Amino acid sequence: MSFKILVVDDSESDRFIIKNALNEHNVLTAGSGSEALRILEENDEVDLLILDLNMPDMDGLQVLRTLKEDKRFQNLRIIILIDNNKLDDEIEGLKLGAIDYIRKPIHMVSLKARIDIHTALLRTENEERLRSDENAARQQDEQITFNTIFEQIPIGIAISYSCEPDHSDGGTVRINSAFEKITGRTKEELISLGWAKITHPDDLEEDIRNFRKLLAGEIKGYSMDKRYIKPDGSIVWVNIIVAPFTLSTSQKFSHICLIHDITGRKAIEEALGECERSKTVFLSHLPGLAYRCNYDNEWTMQYVSDGCFNLTGYSPESLLYNRDLSFNDIIAPEYREVLRKEWERVLAARQPFKYEYEIITATGERKWVLEMGQGIYNDDGEVEALEGIVLDISEQKEIENTLKYNNEHDKWTGLYNREYLVSLLEKDLKLNKDSKKSAYWH
Repeated sequence: MSFKILVVDDSESDRFIIKNALNEHNVLTAGSGSEALRILEENDEVDLLILDLNMPDMDGLQVLRTLKEDKRFQNLRIIILIDNNKLDDEIEGLKLGAIDYIRKPIHMVSLKARIDIHTALLRTENEERLRSDENAARQQDEQITFNTIFEQIPIGIAISYSCEPDHSDGGTVRINSAFEKITGRTKEELISLGWAKITHPDDLEEDIRNFRKLLAGEIKGYSMDKRYIKPDGSIVWVNIIVAPFTLSTSQKFSHICLIHDITGRKAIEEALGECERSKTVFLSHLPGLAYRCNYDNEWTMQYVSDGCFNLTGYSPESLLYNRDLSFNDIIAPEYREVLRKEWERVLAARQPFKYEYEIITATGERKWVLEMGQGIYNDDGEVEALEGIVLDISEQKEIENTLKYNNEHDKWTGLYNREYLVSLLEKDLKLNKDSKKSAYWH
């Protein structure tokens, strides 16, 4: 069964990615809050709203406030898109009626799993509404259908009239096999222990706080990532959704809890976080800058690390996409053409680039740098970007020049010494092998 879903995000690429990920549904898109409200007015059958809170003009929180005041949308299921560091927006969004949130940058596997959970819940609620309109003769068949879905869906489901953290009434609890498999516990264990005892201590406070808000009617539901402790002491990460739920007129429950195993995703996120941390540490100690640029006449920068300022005197932002000046402007004029030819040579041979040259900083100072980089090629073998680092080697150059001077000059007179004369004659002999020169000298 497909649903009508409205995706609201000012990022065209995010809208496109989400729409493609949910291609089995009828997906509408809007680029602003005002456009979203217009589409909702014209399409009263939207089942699910995916709403970015951070938008210009009319942001997502303004949209939520408008929808909350309109009774026509009181049953509209809303998922908000939030940035990782905006906890206040997350709380405000849930208070204004959002049922769930997804953090940016969007992880497509997680997004798909979340939407599957919500559409499963919508599907169940739709079936419930259909059942309530049918006569008693069909109620038994519908119950069989529900039981089949309940057991076969690959999402953990627990439905209960009493969802207190420390205990549950076994007579009013339904737990499917997927829930047992994910937690590693039987239905009987889950009922006797209660969910607080199997929740990781670091996640328990947030879970109970959300649950109390739900009971008090402050929020319509909540979603969070949390850890369950299995009987062997191992940990399983899950995303949970807890919401009020009524199955039918004849059998009423208080709450439903849906869980999806995200242990694999968390491992990937942890690995990516560690990789990002290592990259940040490396770049912060780099005596220069790291870059990614276009292969064009200006070396247009797509990315420049923070070390740009210490090296050049210009902020990274001033170089990005040639906002204030291009990297080519910083290169000393006498090196620009030779650098371009060297890049042409190594790219044609698919070799790494390594070259020393001088730059001119924002204060007019000349600095020696060593650039090391490589081409990035697309599937057709064309250069799509250049990546590398530019290191400050001014001190090394100064030392080299001092050593060279001391090696070639007399320390008392400052005149060229015997070693310099020898090297000069040897060089001259190599260049003029046929010339007759005296081989005897002192």
